[in-house]
Amino acid sequence: MTANHDRQLLVLPDRDAAEAVAEELSARWPALADPEVVRDSLAGEDDAEDAQWLVVLEAPEEDGWTAEVLEGLDGLIAEHDGWREQD
Repeated sequence: MTANHDRQLLVLPDRDAAEAVAEELSARWPALADPEVVRDSLAGEDDAEDAQWLVVLEAPEEDGWTAEVLEGLDGLIAEHDGWREQD
């Protein structure tokens, strides 16, 4: 079960997808803190093509993550061949 205030990591296959998701997040949920887009090299991989991109989201301060928002995140990142992990 997801803790209400865990940080969410949206894992995406490339930078363009990560930036598109970050932009959509800001438009769809303006109450969320600004998402951070970071490159995450896969452990043991030397090839830059094997890098994943993360959109890092801090939990909303007031209510934390609601089931509705988490479902929306899952749907959005699925459109971009990504997935969600909690940190």
